[in-house]
Amino acid sequence: VQLQAFGGRLVQPWGSLRLSCRASGRNSDYTTIGWFRQAPGKEREGVSAISAVYRGRTFYSRSVKDRFTVSKDNAENTFYLQMNNLRTEDTAVYYCAASRYSLITSTWSQRTQYNNWGQETKVTVSS
Repeated sequence: VQLQAFGGRLVQPWGSLRLSCRASGRNSDYTTIGWFRQAPGKEREGVSAISAVYRGRTFYSRSVKDRFTVSKDNAENTFYLQMNNLRTEDTAVYYCAASRYSLITSTWSQRTQYNNWGQETKVTVSS
């Protein structure tokens, strides 16, 4: 599966932004889509994930829970990360990634669980 992430841009604090991740290829090639980000000088971290198969089960990191919402459009093979109440600490390059596995609470944020990665899209939160 090939992934294409887009939608990143400059946004003011407290603003909103929606990232998109379009997947091409066989749907059977992935079970979970994850969103990760990497801020300058920091390790890549899991932000959110959604099951592409099982009723859209979702996962969020503690830092974005209640602010970000992950969703999917099965017909378009597109996954979204709606980001609200953005903070300067959300500034990072964001990636979407695909996993063959049906991930759970303890594994969804592990980079090693994902075998396909899209290119980065940059989000800058600044006034």
